[in-house]
Amino acid sequence: MKQVVQNYKSGELSLLDVPVPGCKPGGVLVRSAYSLISTGTELMKVSEAGMSMVGKARSRPDQVAKVMQSVATNGLSATYRKVTNQLDSYTPLGYSLCGVVEQVGTGIDDVAVGDLVACAGNEHALHAELNWVPKNLYARVPDGLAPRHAAFGTVGSIALQGVRRGESQLGDVALVIGLGLIGQLVVQLLTASGVRVVGVDPDPVRCELAERLGAAACGAPEPAAVEAAVAELTGGHGVDQVYLAAGGGSNQPVELAARVSRDRGRVVDIGKCRLDLPWNAYYEKELDVRFSRSYGPGRYDPEYELQGRDYPIGYVRWTERRNLACFLDLLARGRVDVEPLVSHTADFDDAVETYQRLKDGDLKAVAVLFRYPGPAEHPAEAQAPAVAVPAVRRGGKVPAPARPATAPVRLAFAGAGNYATSMLLPHLARRDGVELSTVVTTTALSAANAKRKFGFAEATTDLDAVLGDPLIDAVFVVTRHSSHAELTRQALLAGKAVFVEKPLALTEDELAGVLAAVEESGNDRLQVGFNRRFAPLLREAKKRFGARTGPASVRYLVNAGRLQHGSWYLRQDTEGSRFAGEGGHFIDTASWLLAADPVSVYALATPGNEDLQVVLRYPGGSTATISYVTTGPAGFPKETLDLVADGHALRLDDFVRASVYGRKRWVSSRLPKARDKGQRAELDVFLEAVRTGGPMPVPLESLVATTAATLAVQASLVGGAPVTLARAR
Repeated sequence: MKQVVQNYKSGELSLLDVPVPGCKPGGVLVRSAYSLISTGTELMKVSEAGMSMVGKARSRPDQVAKVMQSVATNGLSATYRKVTNQLDSYTPLGYSLCGVVEQVGTGIDDVAVGDLVACAGNEHALHAELNWVPKNLYARVPDGLAPRHAAFGTVGSIALQGVRRGESQLGDVALVIGLGLIGQLVVQLLTASGVRVVGVDPDPVRCELAERLGAAACGAPEPAAVEAAVAELTGGHGVDQVYLAAGGGSNQPVELAARVSRDRGRVVDIGKCRLDLPWNAYYEKELDVRFSRSYGPGRYDPEYELQGRDYPIGYVRWTERRNLACFLDLLARGRVDVEPLVSHTADFDDAVETYQRLKDGDLKAVAVLFRYPGPAEHPAEAQAPAVAVPAVRRGGKVPAPARPATAPVRLAFAGAGNYATSMLLPHLARRDGVELSTVVTTTALSAANAKRKFGFAEATTDLDAVLGDPLIDAVFVVTRHSSHAELTRQALLAGKAVFVEKPLALTEDELAGVLAAVEESGNDRLQVGFNRRFAPLLREAKKRFGARTGPASVRYLVNAGRLQHGSWYLRQDTEGSRFAGEGGHFIDTASWLLAADPVSVYALATPGNEDLQVVLRYPGGSTATISYVTTGPAGFPKETLDLVADGHALRLDDFVRASVYGRKRWVSSRLPKARDKGQRAELDVFLEAVRTGGPMPVPLESLVATTAATLAVQASLVGGAPVTLARAR
């Protein structure tokens, strides 16, 4: 089997082939499904291994003291051999995972082969395909909880034990210093307990994430700003507890804790930060300093962890194992949400590369999961299968037909409904260099009306005649959603450039059919009507925001409003869901802002699927959250969007005003005319591509990825779990 190991002397990381552990009595053999990288603890260990011998000594003075004692007892030569041997050995990584029981040892009767369990321990829940786990270091995963979420069990237990040590009560106010993985979980646990939370972290992205997950206010560790926020929430008394979830060598966290704590408040150390307590400050307030020992009572006790001797519940209510089970229960009941914390999921075979990217800073993450191959998939996760992102195969690509430079671009419209006549045709009618050749509709009267209003040369109900007309350069498909994919397929096979309104397809089979037409014909001249990315105001705001280096967070609120009774949008059995019809707009906009395609989709809905929350994950740790609501007030703006990254923020207010905050602040002037959502600019670049034979405005691969992500929303709602977007090779 494979296991992640590190040589502490050289710092080298390896994915090593090692023997399968035996299934000893008092425990179970577990095949890993997902294991979690603790980006704080583990990266600290990885970084220490890369230091010089002097650097290692400075970082671990406790070990240096042991070495000096050994020299005094055993002599220099023997101590040197012992230390060198220990350093030049493989050490394991990992301590939090979820997997399937593969074998049960004697004395175990609470789980069976095939059960899903969460496992703990830096000797038993390693980044390895198989682990032997003693009884008190595993807990059964509740039904319905996804394995990728259950993998957070151990880290969640650390946060839970820290909150227990703080003895918080309903109505308390707490300060959490450090909003990494542990800090984010502490924020959620406190919020679920009725505690108002202030968070502190130098990373604005983590602050914004903590606020989304329930914190009342978050910001940088600037004492004056933190004191002001605390004073507002506490009436000037100070916080009841401070939770130190930060690392590093700065003494600022413990100094800040003293400044904002109330008289006789509690300071709980969960992380590993410097603790040079300012005596006067802690003495004058009589602050109660407490340490939280890892997962809970039982930790570091070999009789509890290895021999399975439990502590009586009447004397020790919350042990390691009970904390683990409790956190899993909170996850299963939705009281804690770990999915927004998952910045990246990597295949286990890519473990070494993933650690290196984390160490180098190329991958900025709160939480990273390893996904293991083999039969570790569990029914709880199998309910939401991956949605395929089909590969684009162009076959023998057919070049765009040569056209005289002075010849007009001849267009045909399939459909002449409300959107076509209000948003597209007004920009095309009587336009220089464009000829509206033919309009095709299913009813003769609608075709005649479109011909009269916009000046089409011909009106017909015969689509085949249009597709067979060699003089027509491009076809616009603006019919009802259920016909988009088939009409697009036919037009591509006829050699036409195609502009199809969203959605491109309502099913994976329809999407595959469109791409089969591309491969068969060699014609990839396709554009989907994702116009937001062409809106002048949004493009200007993106330019002002500048280049991005770190992960970004996008928040997109869409106040879609109620549909009128009888609208064909409500015919979900034939026309797909409302989000399937419109959601591609917002996914495409987020992907354009982040310059990437999504890798997973997680969707939640209110009863009746009226309001949706869609979370998209992107490579490099970026996320986008789309709130698609139909129950909002009619007077509220339809679309508001925020992008936060690298200490900068962009805001778009319904295509009327935009602003960018950074070193300098830029605010657009209020537009004097109606909102411009980019339809005209999109048509400009599409017509230019048709006229010149140049590339389409949006790469076909991006159109396919956005369509697959839109389809994945429904798959996630059905399965109740995140859906991976599996890209075909």
